[in-house]
Amino acid sequence: MATDQSLHGNWNYPTTIWFGCGRIEALAEACRTLAINHPLLVTDAGLAGLPMISQAMTHNRNQGIPTGLFSDIKPNPNDANIEAGIDHYRRNSHDGVIAFGGGSALDAGKAIALMAGQHRPLWDFEDLGDNWQRANRAGIAPIIAIPTTAGTGSEVGRAALVVDEAAQCKKIIFHPKMLPAIVIADPQLTVGLPANITAATGMDALSHNLEAYCAPGYHPLADGIALEGMRLIKEWLVTACKEPLNLEARSQMMAASTMGATAFQKGLGAMHALAHPLGAIYDAHHGLLNAILMPYVLLKNRPALATPMHHLACYLELDGEGFEAVLDHIITLRSHIGIPNELRSIGIDEQRLDEIAAQAVQDPSAASNPLPLTQQQYAELLSDAINGNLR
Repeated sequence: MATDQSLHGNWNYPTTIWFGCGRIEALAEACRTLAINHPLLVTDAGLAGLPMISQAMTHNRNQGIPTGLFSDIKPNPNDANIEAGIDHYRRNSHDGVIAFGGGSALDAGKAIALMAGQHRPLWDFEDLGDNWQRANRAGIAPIIAIPTTAGTGSEVGRAALVVDEAAQCKKIIFHPKMLPAIVIADPQLTVGLPANITAATGMDALSHNLEAYCAPGYHPLADGIALEGMRLIKEWLVTACKEPLNLEARSQMMAASTMGATAFQKGLGAMHALAHPLGAIYDAHHGLLNAILMPYVLLKNRPALATPMHHLACYLELDGEGFEAVLDHIITLRSHIGIPNELRSIGIDEQRLDEIAAQAVQDPSAASNPLPLTQQQYAELLSDAINGNLR
């Protein structure tokens, strides 16, 4: 196993990242670097009571940086959660956000930071056209992001997914300044994740790398990052699930997660176009949705994937060639880490099939799918994923 020090690094792409086991000890330094004197730590209810949160807040307090806590966040954060967080931030005169947790906490923290100094409603900053230019840039609070899962990569994203409860859909809130100024990526914070969450978030990281790689368009930087991210996941995800204390596996998966979110500036695809409405309607885990949908989406896109799948199979040194080798690899990987084969097994049926397919067509991720899918095609794809029709 690699030593802890060999997997340390200070990176400046796509933002400042302090990577390595034990780097959480630098939280007060990060606050001082960004001139944050009274941060609000935003996390989810499940993490709020764990020692890692109280230790971080105590460490900050001992360094002369009193830190507030907000944790009223659902697994798929909604507009009410964000409004409550903004109110807490303003009432307590905070001057920065520490977004600490998995994708829900990171997204909520970034959205709260965006809205801290705005006078427009949240949905005015939906990622449509140039809506982001409506924001008062000076009113956006500085953000430190601390991921505790290796999956979403939200720590290096400029957007947040928020559920619009009235419309029952997820919307993307975007501003370039939502990219956290400092990321503390400490793999030790992921050690306590149960195997099923390690598996689902790891497959989420794979979905980001894979969809970015398959998205059409010329972006060799994103393609290169995505290929290496997928190689790291192939080498380390099963180990991270089966050996939870293996810090090398945890480190490599955290790197792969960050890589996936860096690569998907190129685009995503039908996995996310479907996972977004499914998550909003069924409140299901985003990574698990992507994990189940993955092979069905690949099969639907197969006519456009001959060349990228040939290169991917070669790079991953898979048995066999091209599309079939990649598909077999993904199906085998899922079976090794306990990902179910069909959406029905997690309580999703065909009752709202047409509604979800209609939302998928309109989802921003659909625009960069390798093939332009119709609502009918999304409905067929989703029906196959619900019922486990893989071939």
